[in-house]
Amino acid sequence: MLRKVRRPLLFTLLLALSSWAMAGKLSIVIDDFGYRPHNENQILAMPTAISIAVLPNAPYARDMAVKAHQQGREILIHLPMAPMGKQPLEKDTLRPEMSSEEIERIIRQAVNNVPYAVGLNNHMGSAMTSSLPGMQKVMQALNAYQLYFLDSMTIGSSQSIPAAAGTHVKVIKRKVFLDDTQNEADIRTQFNRAVQLARRTGSAIAIGHPHPATIKVLQQMLPTLDTDIVLVRPSQLLNEPVHYQTLPYEPRPAQPARKPFRKPQLCTIKQPLPPVGNEVFLKLIGESLRDSAPVQFIEQRWHTWVTSREK
Repeated sequence: MLRKVRRPLLFTLLLALSSWAMAGKLSIVIDDFGYRPHNENQILAMPTAISIAVLPNAPYARDMAVKAHQQGREILIHLPMAPMGKQPLEKDTLRPEMSSEEIERIIRQAVNNVPYAVGLNNHMGSAMTSSLPGMQKVMQALNAYQLYFLDSMTIGSSQSIPAAAGTHVKVIKRKVFLDDTQNEADIRTQFNRAVQLARRTGSAIAIGHPHPATIKVLQQMLPTLDTDIVLVRPSQLLNEPVHYQTLPYEPRPAQPARKPFRKPQLCTIKQPLPPVGNEVFLKLIGESLRDSAPVQFIEQRWHTWVTSREK
Protein backbone atom coordinates (compact mmCIF):
# COMPACT_ATOMS: atom_id res chain seq x y z
CA MET A 1 0.00 0.00 0.00
CA LEU A 2 2.85 2.40 0.89
CA ARG A 3 4.48 1.74 -2.47
CA LYS A 4 1.26 2.68 -4.27
CA VAL A 5 1.10 5.95 -2.36
CA ARG A 6 4.75 6.83 -3.05
CA ARG A 7 4.57 6.35 -6.82
CA PRO A 8 2.05 9.13 -7.54
CA LEU A 9 3.97 11.46 -5.21
CA LEU A 10 7.26 10.65 -6.92
CA PHE A 11 5.71 11.08 -10.34
CA THR A 12 4.28 14.47 -9.34
CA LEU A 13 7.67 15.57 -8.00
CA LEU A 14 9.43 14.48 -11.19
CA LEU A 15 6.93 16.38 -13.31
CA ALA A 16 7.47 19.50 -11.21
CA LEU A 17 11.24 19.18 -11.51
CA SER A 18 10.91 18.56 -15.25
CA SER A 19 9.03 21.84 -15.75
CA TRP A 20 11.62 23.60 -13.57
CA ALA A 21 14.43 22.11 -15.65
CA MET A 22 12.85 23.70 -18.73
CA ALA A 23 12.98 27.15 -17.11
CA GLY A 24 15.32 29.85 -18.39
CA LYS A 25 18.60 29.76 -16.46
CA LEU A 26 19.91 33.15 -15.34
CA SER A 27 23.39 33.47 -13.83
CA ILE A 28 24.41 36.71 -12.12
CA VAL A 29 28.06 37.42 -11.28
CA ILE A 30 29.11 40.47 -9.25
CA ASP A 31 32.66 41.60 -10.07
CA ASP A 32 35.23 43.73 -8.21
CA PHE A 33 34.86 42.07 -4.81
CA GLY A 34 37.52 42.79 -2.20
CA TYR A 35 37.53 46.58 -1.87
CA ARG A 36 34.14 47.62 -0.39
CA PRO A 37 33.03 45.22 2.36
CA HIS A 38 29.96 47.30 3.27
CA ASN A 39 28.54 47.10 -0.27
CA GLU A 40 29.73 43.55 -0.82
CA ASN A 41 28.05 42.29 2.36
CA GLN A 42 24.75 43.49 0.89
CA ILE A 43 25.40 41.26 -2.13
CA LEU A 44 26.20 38.36 0.21
CA ALA A 45 22.76 38.83 1.79
CA MET A 46 21.16 37.95 -1.58
CA PRO A 47 20.38 34.41 -2.83
CA THR A 48 23.44 32.17 -2.82
CA ALA A 49 23.01 31.42 -6.52
CA ILE A 50 24.46 34.89 -7.15
CA SER A 51 28.19 34.41 -7.62
CA ILE A 52 31.07 36.75 -6.88
CA ALA A 53 34.34 37.54 -8.68
CA VAL A 54 37.17 38.64 -6.38
CA LEU A 55 40.12 40.84 -7.37
CA PRO A 56 43.14 38.79 -6.19
CA ASN A 57 45.17 41.72 -4.87
CA ALA A 58 42.32 43.57 -3.17
CA PRO A 59 42.76 44.14 0.60
CA TYR A 60 39.68 42.07 1.55
CA ALA A 61 40.00 39.42 -1.16
CA ARG A 62 40.57 36.43 1.13
CA ASP A 63 38.02 37.54 3.73
CA MET A 64 35.25 37.90 1.15
CA ALA A 65 36.13 34.63 -0.59
CA VAL A 66 36.02 32.72 2.71
CA LYS A 67 32.73 34.32 3.74
CA ALA A 68 31.13 33.57 0.38
CA HIS A 69 32.37 29.98 0.48
CA GLN A 70 30.86 29.48 3.95
CA GLN A 71 27.51 30.47 2.43
CA GLY A 72 27.88 27.88 -0.31
CA ARG A 73 28.33 30.59 -2.95
CA GLU A 74 30.35 30.18 -6.16
CA ILE A 75 33.58 32.19 -6.33
CA LEU A 76 35.60 33.36 -9.33
CA ILE A 77 38.98 35.06 -9.57
CA HIS A 78 38.52 38.47 -11.20
CA LEU A 79 41.91 38.60 -12.88
CA PRO A 80 43.09 42.00 -14.20
CA MET A 81 43.97 41.97 -17.90
CA ALA A 82 45.33 44.75 -20.07
CA PRO A 83 42.77 47.04 -21.77
CA MET A 84 43.27 48.94 -24.99
CA GLY A 85 42.72 52.25 -23.20
CA LYS A 86 44.98 53.96 -20.67
CA GLN A 87 43.05 53.21 -17.47
CA PRO A 88 44.95 52.77 -14.20
CA LEU A 89 46.00 49.13 -13.91
CA GLU A 90 45.80 46.76 -10.96
CA LYS A 91 48.93 45.03 -9.70
CA ASP A 92 49.92 42.01 -11.81
CA THR A 93 47.72 42.90 -14.78
CA LEU A 94 48.19 40.32 -17.55
CA ARG A 95 49.61 41.69 -20.81
CA PRO A 96 49.94 39.88 -24.18
CA GLU A 97 53.72 40.33 -24.31
CA MET A 98 54.29 38.63 -20.95
CA SER A 99 56.13 35.32 -20.90
CA SER A 100 54.35 32.08 -20.10
CA GLU A 101 56.33 31.87 -16.86
CA GLU A 102 55.19 35.32 -15.71
CA ILE A 103 51.55 34.56 -16.51
CA GLU A 104 51.80 31.24 -14.66
CA ARG A 105 53.25 33.07 -11.62
CA ILE A 106 50.44 35.65 -11.57
CA ILE A 107 47.71 33.01 -11.91
CA ARG A 108 49.31 30.85 -9.23
CA GLN A 109 49.40 33.83 -6.85
CA ALA A 110 45.78 34.70 -7.69
CA VAL A 111 44.68 31.15 -6.87
CA ASN A 112 46.44 31.44 -3.50
CA ASN A 113 44.87 34.84 -2.77
CA VAL A 114 41.30 33.80 -3.63
CA PRO A 115 40.60 30.48 -1.89
CA TYR A 116 37.77 28.20 -3.05
CA ALA A 117 37.60 29.75 -6.54
CA VAL A 118 36.20 27.44 -9.23
CA GLY A 119 36.38 29.87 -12.14
CA LEU A 120 38.17 32.92 -13.46
CA ASN A 121 36.98 35.95 -15.41
CA ASN A 122 38.73 38.99 -16.81
CA HIS A 123 38.81 42.46 -15.24
CA MET A 124 38.93 44.87 -18.22
CA GLY A 125 41.13 43.01 -20.73
CA SER A 126 40.15 44.18 -24.23
CA ALA A 127 43.82 44.12 -25.33
CA MET A 128 44.62 40.83 -23.64
CA THR A 129 41.54 38.81 -24.57
CA SER A 130 41.75 39.90 -28.22
CA SER A 131 45.31 38.54 -28.44
CA LEU A 132 45.33 34.87 -29.45
CA PRO A 133 48.98 34.26 -28.39
CA GLY A 134 48.35 36.02 -25.08
CA MET A 135 45.18 34.05 -24.32
CA GLN A 136 46.83 30.79 -25.34
CA LYS A 137 49.39 31.39 -22.58
CA VAL A 138 46.55 32.10 -20.14
CA MET A 139 44.69 28.92 -21.07
CA GLN A 140 47.84 26.82 -20.83
CA ALA A 141 48.38 28.19 -17.32
CA LEU A 142 44.75 27.59 -16.34
CA ASN A 143 45.02 24.01 -17.61
CA ALA A 144 46.94 23.17 -14.43
CA TYR A 145 43.90 24.05 -12.33
CA GLN A 146 40.26 22.98 -12.35
CA LEU A 147 39.05 26.46 -13.27
CA TYR A 148 36.63 27.46 -16.01
CA PHE A 149 36.98 30.79 -17.83
CA LEU A 150 34.08 33.24 -17.91
CA ASP A 151 34.78 35.70 -20.71
CA SER A 152 33.50 39.12 -19.65
CA MET A 153 33.41 40.02 -23.36
CA THR A 154 34.89 43.49 -22.98
CA ILE A 155 35.64 43.26 -26.71
CA GLY A 156 33.77 41.43 -29.46
CA SER A 157 36.94 39.95 -30.99
CA SER A 158 37.86 37.97 -27.89
CA GLN A 159 40.02 34.91 -28.60
CA SER A 160 39.15 32.96 -25.45
CA ILE A 161 37.43 30.05 -27.20
CA PRO A 162 40.08 29.34 -29.89
CA ALA A 163 42.80 29.88 -27.26
CA ALA A 164 41.31 27.14 -25.08
CA ALA A 165 41.56 24.56 -27.87
CA GLY A 166 43.76 21.65 -26.81
CA THR A 167 43.27 22.36 -23.10
CA HIS A 168 40.72 21.16 -20.54
CA VAL A 169 39.57 24.71 -19.82
CA LYS A 170 35.86 25.30 -20.48
CA VAL A 171 34.79 28.75 -21.66
CA ILE A 172 31.47 30.53 -21.17
CA LYS A 173 30.57 34.10 -22.13
CA ARG A 174 28.83 37.04 -20.57
CA LYS A 175 25.62 38.09 -22.34
CA VAL A 176 24.63 41.28 -20.46
CA PHE A 177 26.35 44.00 -18.44
CA LEU A 178 23.91 45.18 -15.79
CA ASP A 179 25.51 48.49 -14.93
CA ASP A 180 27.39 50.16 -17.77
CA THR A 181 25.79 53.23 -16.15
CA GLN A 182 24.83 53.63 -12.51
CA ASN A 183 21.36 54.86 -13.38
CA GLU A 184 18.73 52.66 -11.73
CA ALA A 185 16.37 52.78 -14.72
CA ASP A 186 19.17 51.62 -17.05
CA ILE A 187 20.11 48.79 -14.67
CA ARG A 188 16.48 47.64 -14.52
CA THR A 189 16.37 47.64 -18.33
CA GLN A 190 19.51 45.51 -18.50
CA PHE A 191 18.21 43.13 -15.84
CA ASN A 192 15.00 42.62 -17.84
CA ARG A 193 17.09 42.11 -20.98
CA ALA A 194 19.05 39.33 -19.24
CA VAL A 195 15.78 37.69 -18.17
CA GLN A 196 14.41 37.83 -21.71
CA LEU A 197 17.61 36.32 -23.12
CA ALA A 198 17.47 33.49 -20.58
CA ARG A 199 13.85 32.86 -21.47
CA ARG A 200 14.44 32.96 -25.24
CA THR A 201 17.77 31.10 -25.52
CA GLY A 202 17.61 28.93 -22.40
CA SER A 203 20.36 30.66 -20.43
CA ALA A 204 22.14 33.98 -19.93
CA ILE A 205 25.00 35.32 -17.83
CA ALA A 206 24.77 38.88 -16.49
CA ILE A 207 27.69 40.69 -14.86
CA GLY A 208 27.35 43.60 -12.45
CA HIS A 209 29.30 45.42 -9.76
CA PRO A 210 28.69 46.22 -6.09
CA HIS A 211 27.53 49.78 -6.79
CA PRO A 212 24.73 51.15 -4.58
CA ALA A 213 22.41 51.53 -7.58
CA THR A 214 23.03 47.94 -8.72
CA ILE A 215 22.45 46.61 -5.20
CA LYS A 216 19.18 48.53 -4.93
CA VAL A 217 17.87 47.24 -8.26
CA LEU A 218 18.79 43.64 -7.44
CA GLN A 219 17.12 43.90 -4.03
CA GLN A 220 13.96 45.10 -5.77
CA MET A 221 13.90 42.79 -8.78
CA LEU A 222 15.23 39.43 -7.58
CA PRO A 223 12.14 38.70 -5.44
CA THR A 224 9.90 39.42 -8.46
CA LEU A 225 11.51 36.92 -10.85
CA ASP A 226 8.92 34.90 -12.74
CA THR A 227 8.68 31.20 -11.96
CA ASP A 228 9.96 30.29 -15.44
CA ILE A 229 13.37 31.82 -14.57
CA VAL A 230 15.76 30.00 -12.21
CA LEU A 231 18.95 31.52 -10.79
CA VAL A 232 21.98 29.30 -11.36
CA ARG A 233 25.72 29.44 -10.85
CA PRO A 234 27.97 29.99 -13.90
CA SER A 235 29.41 26.47 -13.58
CA GLN A 236 25.91 25.07 -14.16
CA LEU A 237 25.99 26.58 -17.67
CA LEU A 238 29.29 25.02 -18.77
CA ASN A 239 27.53 22.30 -20.75
CA GLU A 240 24.68 24.42 -22.09
CA PRO A 241 24.35 24.53 -25.90
CA VAL A 242 25.97 27.57 -27.51
CA HIS A 243 23.68 29.75 -29.61
CA TYR A 244 25.54 31.03 -32.64
CA GLN A 245 24.55 33.94 -34.84
CA THR A 246 22.81 33.05 -38.10
CA LEU A 247 25.28 33.00 -40.98
CA PRO A 248 24.56 35.21 -44.00
CA TYR A 249 22.84 33.50 -46.91
CA GLU A 250 25.17 32.26 -49.65
CA PRO A 251 23.54 30.93 -52.86
CA ARG A 252 24.65 27.44 -53.80
CA PRO A 253 25.84 26.58 -57.31
CA ALA A 254 23.24 25.04 -59.60
CA GLN A 255 22.76 21.32 -59.03
CA PRO A 256 21.96 18.76 -61.75
CA ALA A 257 18.30 17.79 -62.01
CA ARG A 258 17.29 14.92 -59.80
CA LYS A 259 14.81 12.16 -60.38
CA PRO A 260 11.29 12.85 -59.13
CA PHE A 261 10.79 12.13 -55.44
CA ARG A 262 9.29 8.74 -54.73
CA LYS A 263 7.23 8.13 -51.66
CA PRO A 264 9.14 5.70 -49.43
CA GLN A 265 7.54 2.45 -48.45
CA LEU A 266 6.49 2.10 -44.85
CA CYS A 267 8.58 -0.18 -42.68
CA THR A 268 6.59 -2.90 -41.03
CA ILE A 269 7.41 -4.01 -37.50
CA LYS A 270 8.13 -7.71 -37.59
CA GLN A 271 8.16 -8.09 -33.83
CA PRO A 272 6.30 -5.75 -31.41
CA LEU A 273 8.47 -3.82 -28.98
CA PRO A 274 8.15 -4.80 -25.32
CA PRO A 275 6.08 -2.38 -23.21
CA VAL A 276 7.92 0.08 -20.97
CA GLY A 277 6.99 -0.51 -17.34
CA ASN A 278 6.50 2.16 -14.71
CA GLU A 279 9.80 1.34 -13.01
CA VAL A 280 11.78 1.84 -16.25
CA PHE A 281 9.85 5.00 -17.08
CA LEU A 282 10.55 6.56 -13.70
CA LYS A 283 14.19 5.47 -13.84
CA LEU A 284 14.70 7.18 -17.22
CA ILE A 285 13.12 10.41 -16.01
CA GLY A 286 15.20 10.31 -12.84
CA GLU A 287 18.44 9.84 -14.79
CA SER A 288 17.62 12.72 -17.14
CA LEU A 289 16.94 15.07 -14.22
CA ARG A 290 19.79 13.99 -11.96
CA ASP A 291 22.35 16.43 -13.38
CA SER A 292 19.92 19.25 -14.13
CA ALA A 293 20.44 22.74 -12.69
CA PRO A 294 17.45 22.67 -10.32
CA VAL A 295 18.39 19.30 -8.84
CA GLN A 296 21.96 20.50 -8.29
CA PHE A 297 20.56 23.66 -6.74
CA ILE A 298 18.39 21.67 -4.30
CA GLU A 299 21.33 19.44 -3.38
CA GLN A 300 23.56 22.47 -2.73
CA ARG A 301 20.92 24.21 -0.61
CA TRP A 302 20.28 20.99 1.32
CA HIS A 303 24.01 20.54 1.94
CA THR A 304 24.30 24.17 3.11
CA TRP A 305 21.32 23.73 5.46
CA VAL A 306 22.64 20.47 6.92
CA THR A 307 26.10 22.00 7.40
CA SER A 308 24.66 25.02 9.18
CA ARG A 309 22.59 22.74 11.45
CA GLU A 310 25.68 20.77 12.40
CA LYS A 311 27.63 23.85 13.47
